[in-house]
Amino acid sequence: MSTTVPRVPTAAPSPEVARAVEFMRRLFPEPRAFDIRLWEGTVIPGSSETELTVVINRPGSLRRMLRPPVELSLGEAYLRGDFDLEGEVWAAGPALEASRGAARSLREMGALFRLWRALPTDDLPRAGERVGDVRGGDPSASGGYGSAPARIRAAEQSREWDREGIRYHYDAGNDFYALFLDRRMVYSCAYFATGSEDLDTAQEQKLDLICRKLRLRDGERFLDVGCGWGALVLHAAQHYGVRALGVTLSEQQYRLASQRIADAGLSDRVEVRCIDYRDLADGPFDKMASVGMFEHVGRERLPEYFGHLFRLIKPGGLFLNHGIGGHPAPDRGLTGRLARRLEPYLVGGSTFRERYIFPNGGLVAVSEANLIAEKVGWEVRDVENLREHYAITLRHWASRLEARADEARRLGGEGMFRLWRLYMGMAAWQFACGEFGVFQSLLQKPTGGESGLPLSRADIYSQS
Repeated sequence: MSTTVPRVPTAAPSPEVARAVEFMRRLFPEPRAFDIRLWEGTVIPGSSETELTVVINRPGSLRRMLRPPVELSLGEAYLRGDFDLEGEVWAAGPALEASRGAARSLREMGALFRLWRALPTDDLPRAGERVGDVRGGDPSASGGYGSAPARIRAAEQSREWDREGIRYHYDAGNDFYALFLDRRMVYSCAYFATGSEDLDTAQEQKLDLICRKLRLRDGERFLDVGCGWGALVLHAAQHYGVRALGVTLSEQQYRLASQRIADAGLSDRVEVRCIDYRDLADGPFDKMASVGMFEHVGRERLPEYFGHLFRLIKPGGLFLNHGIGGHPAPDRGLTGRLARRLEPYLVGGSTFRERYIFPNGGLVAVSEANLIAEKVGWEVRDVENLREHYAITLRHWASRLEARADEARRLGGEGMFRLWRLYMGMAAWQFACGEFGVFQSLLQKPTGGESGLPLSRADIYSQS
């Protein structure tokens, strides 16, 4: 049930409240999986098993929240404090999905627009006002990151453009990431063999699954592209005896990873560099992995990405490409095609994510990505979708962040805490419902003959 359900006022509602109730019931028709509580206490109840209450804090909030493009306006309104989410934040996903289904025709879109125009207004804040002023916190502690939108100054698609985008997201601060990640600070999908593991165990299982898929062997040269805080290179060296190199564009990740390698006494076999992967020229490597970095490349530069790594690996070498993938939109006839054309203007697609979370790159369907890899020369040997695992991972992260909310606010301010709570909660729902997938594609540089791989996957899972 919802965490707070106040008494519904007994007096007749004001015209402003009545208009708000009519609009919300039209936008979010029953059965509704959440309660709505308006600024003066009126509750629009959902079903009997709701896990979420959407709290509208001000008379003008609804109009600002749902100004096209809705996805961007909702995100910014939450950062600003126009509304709150009481309960499980990932339960907000079905609310957004329900709103998309409320306007199935141009006539219904027009009716909703007229109701929206009649909603109350107030003067907090002005239309179009940015939300960066809510960042607060200690900028030195959080790497200067807050809830302000990314402002990438470098030329698009340049090396510096990549570097600024990566640092906007990943230099949020090691202390901030440590609030919700596992003890190894693995910032990618964990692997839950049974579903009952804690986060530390599941992340170790993911690291080991990657090493087993690559069939790592003692003495091999291993490259981790986008190595984060060094968890995979450390695990591969400690448990599989490889000589490992990791690369990252984040200076904060580089410093902590280097310190962890030194503390583990592995500086003779493991190295991390703060460089662009395209500047690597000291191959060949026996095996390679890219975990959670692929999403930052972008569709236009995938041939360069797969091509450069192809040149760095030995013939017969294996490359595990682990990344989030979207899905091609199905053709739903004329009405569906019209809705898709209007959606960027009315809903906004990924505008909020690109402006506040990941400013560069983009999601590509695994079928398209692997086709590009094949055109470069790679042979696709195996593909696995771990989307259910990422939904569980994100719920762990969101719960851990909420449990340490005061520390998160101290490090980054209220806006930063709200941004990450919303981002991880919504992403958990997107993976759970299948909107996104996360794929591990095992690629091999062909030798023109025997692959050297077993005839089945049995060796990969024999240690699970």
